[in-house]
Amino acid sequence: MEPNAYIKTAITNQIATITFYSAASNSFPSSLLEELTTAITQLNTKPEVTTIILQSEGTGAFCAGASFDELLAVQDKATGKKFFSGFANVINAMRKSSKIFIGRIHGKTVGGGVGLAASCDYCFATEKAAIKLSELAIGIGPFVIEPAVSRKIGKTAFTSMSLAAHEWKTASWAQQHGLYDEVYESVERLDLELNTFAKRVSTYNPEALIEMKQIFWEGTSNWDELLTDRAEISGRLVLSDFTIQALNAFKNK
Repeated sequence: MEPNAYIKTAITNQIATITFYSAASNSFPSSLLEELTTAITQLNTKPEVTTIILQSEGTGAFCAGASFDELLAVQDKATGKKFFSGFANVINAMRKSSKIFIGRIHGKTVGGGVGLAASCDYCFATEKAAIKLSELAIGIGPFVIEPAVSRKIGKTAFTSMSLAAHEWKTASWAQQHGLYDEVYESVERLDLELNTFAKRVSTYNPEALIEMKQIFWEGTSNWDELLTDRAEISGRLVLSDFTIQALNAFKNK
């Protein structure tokens, strides 16, 4: 774990809040992905919790995706697959959880961070919460997160995001395409609306919420295998000369 990176979980009544942080724009090293998966899985054992808010620390980026330092450190396919499986494990934990996930997307979001937002059942964002899938620009692709993102915004919009790997899509675009449910001008307004919404959802019949969650995620029962296969593709591509040069170029900007 990088210094000062952390996952924190707090529970108030029926609502749990998971907060993640790392100094590099809230990007994820593999150890932090493992911690996030564990936190989600542990909450699934608490019947009193019906609703989970997923958020990150700070006022900058919501999530910058995968840790570039760790991507550059990958030396073989097995290590690469294991790293990208970290995002697969988080998405699958959110998918299989009986809880309703509400995303608090306060700032810009790249790559794996878009996958996290797409794996939430409902998302609140600010107007600053632009999104980008930059993976093709560094020689890999958004393989692991594609099923989650396409499930929310559709394959056509996913294709547009993937090929325009250099381009930020606005929060308004993300809302129009179904990634964000509500977009607000300020963080203060976002938090007010999000907290009101979370409290309302948390009062619904827990059994009904569990049944609805299964309906929300119908047709995804093959994702354990699918996302692992996708992690293998990314793990192979991250070793290419193209990707190593591109990562170093990005890092040295």
